[in-house]
Amino acid sequence: MATKFDYFVVFAEMRTGSNFLESNLNAFDSITCHGEAYNPHFIGYPNQSEILGITRPMRDENPAGLIWAIREKTEGLGGFRFFHDHDPRVIDLCLDDPRCAKIILTRNPVESFVSLKIAQSTGQWKLTNVKRRKDSRKIDFDPDAFEAHLSELQSFQVFLLHRLQTSGQTAFYLDYEDLQDVAVMNGLARFLGVEHQLDALDASLKKQNPSPLSDKVENFKEMEQALSGVDRFNLTRTPNFEPRRGAGVPAFVTGAKAPLLYMPVRSGPEETVRRWIAALDDVAQDTLPTQMNQRALRRWKRRNKAHRSFTVLRHPLARAYDVFCTRILPRGDGTFSDIRKTLRNFHKLPIPGDWPSEDYSKEAHYEAFSAFLEFLGANLAGQTNIRVDSHWASQTEVLQGFAAFALPDHVLREEELPRALPNLAKSLGYSKPPKLTPIPIPAPFSLADIYDDALEALASQVYQRDYMLFGFEPWKA
Repeated sequence: MATKFDYFVVFAEMRTGSNFLESNLNAFDSITCHGEAYNPHFIGYPNQSEILGITRPMRDENPAGLIWAIREKTEGLGGFRFFHDHDPRVIDLCLDDPRCAKIILTRNPVESFVSLKIAQSTGQWKLTNVKRRKDSRKIDFDPDAFEAHLSELQSFQVFLLHRLQTSGQTAFYLDYEDLQDVAVMNGLARFLGVEHQLDALDASLKKQNPSPLSDKVENFKEMEQALSGVDRFNLTRTPNFEPRRGAGVPAFVTGAKAPLLYMPVRSGPEETVRRWIAALDDVAQDTLPTQMNQRALRRWKRRNKAHRSFTVLRHPLARAYDVFCTRILPRGDGTFSDIRKTLRNFHKLPIPGDWPSEDYSKEAHYEAFSAFLEFLGANLAGQTNIRVDSHWASQTEVLQGFAAFALPDHVLREEELPRALPNLAKSLGYSKPPKLTPIPIPAPFSLADIYDDALEALASQVYQRDYMLFGFEPWKA
């Protein structure tokens, strides 16, 4: 390991994600973060009595002694988290030492303030199992308390910045949402001089309150007014804890002859669109070119200079219903059998053990699908240990993944396809394009059979970003 630094300190505050950052730092070989080493009320963690042989009384008597122990006794590179209200004698020891790596973690102060109040009301400061999450009532926003909170945070940040500037040092800056990016975590390791890299982030800690601020604050309108009506703190942003997605090029489909590229959003009307593309050139659907890599697709684009690309959005509720009825409810080839098992046994979704089930009623189907929507909400918020699969990832995130390679020329909606696809074909020289024949979702009951306002409300909560960014209205049969 490189010897760029002897130890490190994470300057952070309560409810900024410092626990999650620490868990990922500890996932690297040769890095150990020793918690809140200088918290005046405990040493490292609550109910812990010492760090590397240094007890709390010993630390309070000689703060530098604990730094020495972390620097000399830690196997690899050691460090700790430090908040603005921790032992002030330690600040100069760290800031004056260029061999101490500085990591500065920040978060939108309104979000950290609300999160702090929720944690204080529930008594839950960490979440490792979403089933043990404690629901809380909405908090009342206190403008005076927030002003004091903001003043403390800003004063400490300005102080840190000035000291680093005047001493000719720099820090590794992190924002709360940077913590969800494994590439950023690997960059932090390289900054610290550690060669080991992570393949994935630690999944043991879950986001406790993934909903937008409007769902957490009782007097949200008063809060907006108290902040002068200026959205300086991005209050209306819907939090996003989904992993970033790649372009998914192998799933792209081109025409057999037509210079047409279909960039499918999974669990959309894929079968309907593929059948139509095949009919354009009167070929079998399974002969359509697919499974290309980016290099092959670039060659196709160069050969077909007049090409057009498109993707298709499906209503979020119908899309969730598709993946539930085709991948989760049934068993057999092409289904998610391991995920199905975990949903039944751990998350207790009321999915029948055997399928098809003779006693599976419409009421049971409603209950199972509703429970699946609730699971999707926790999954997309990063609260479960199950992957965010492309079949139910938000369409917003899928399109952003496309942009890593190429944006589609047309973003169509499923209900527009009977008109939009023939027009697209005519623009490419097909004077008599085939008629589009929609293929219904294979399900024991249609979505119309079980649809109600409660399902719509649940879907709009799970896929808030999609509803907002794409303007989805309530689903219609």
